[in-house]
Amino acid sequence: MQSTAHEPSVGSVTTAAAAAAAKPKILEKKKKTLVHERISYPFWFGGSASSLAACVTHPLDLVKVRLQLRSGDAPKNMSGTFMHIVRTEGPLGLYSGLTASLLRQMTYSTVRFGVYEELKTRFTPEDKSKPSLPLLIGLSTFSGFLGGISGNAADVTNVRMQQDAALPPAQRRQYKHGLDGMFRMLREEGVRSWFRGVWPNSTRAALMNASQLASYDTFKAALMTYTPLGDTTSTHFASSLLAGFVATTICSPVDVIKSRVMSTSHKQGVVHLLRDIYAKEGVTWMFKGWVPAFLRLGPQTICTFLFLEMHRKAYRRFKGLEH
Repeated sequence: MQSTAHEPSVGSVTTAAAAAAAKPKILEKKKKTLVHERISYPFWFGGSASSLAACVTHPLDLVKVRLQLRSGDAPKNMSGTFMHIVRTEGPLGLYSGLTASLLRQMTYSTVRFGVYEELKTRFTPEDKSKPSLPLLIGLSTFSGFLGGISGNAADVTNVRMQQDAALPPAQRRQYKHGLDGMFRMLREEGVRSWFRGVWPNSTRAALMNASQLASYDTFKAALMTYTPLGDTTSTHFASSLLAGFVATTICSPVDVIKSRVMSTSHKQGVVHLLRDIYAKEGVTWMFKGWVPAFLRLGPQTICTFLFLEMHRKAYRRFKGLEH
């Protein structure tokens, strides 16, 4: 017997049934995602998570700065720079400038995460919809720019302390710790030294925040909604790894400029610096140190968001909001 043209096949019925059965699960995941996103977390969570991450990844950050500022016969690759630091400064040399790095995270990251989360809560519509990707990018760009300004003094100190041991003895600044470096800069070079390189640094911070936070939220929401992973450590790990890749690629050129401007004590315009770099190194300067930057930023992004999600989970449990 021949089937009529209007009679549905067994396969199409099965597919339709499966799709219908999957819809409630997807809607439930979206609802859970939105509930977690609407919780107002403490402002300082981002700074705390970033500080913990900095303790883990500081050696990689140190190697990245040394590579960006290398001169003479200094090692040209990550492993060579790593071993050179251990041989000449000892294992503790890998943590040169850690106090300044922590001070930077307590200022820069606290502001960029705190402002972003506050704005995201305020601008999220009261209905069930989520903020759009353009809105997330705009909010994260603005909060990153503010964070870059607030953390600039600590960032200058951080770069100088990381580079100090690689300088000739006569040129070393010998800052004792982050606060000592900041106040010595204020006494010896004036208040303008706290804002050295503030525009490339704030631009880099804005790009970093836009590419890191907005992409993390987007990747996390997609994984939670369309995969069986849910709000788990696997989702947080995968989302932060992808966000780290995006952030490294977008921020690499500005990161190189920032390190070079901050490492010097004499005035030099960004345009003049770009002209000099291009004349000596060509267009390759834009991604100089990309691999060590990713090897630092990838783990740093992963650690930051894993620690941040731990903070959030503990907060939800403490407040009785965890289901």
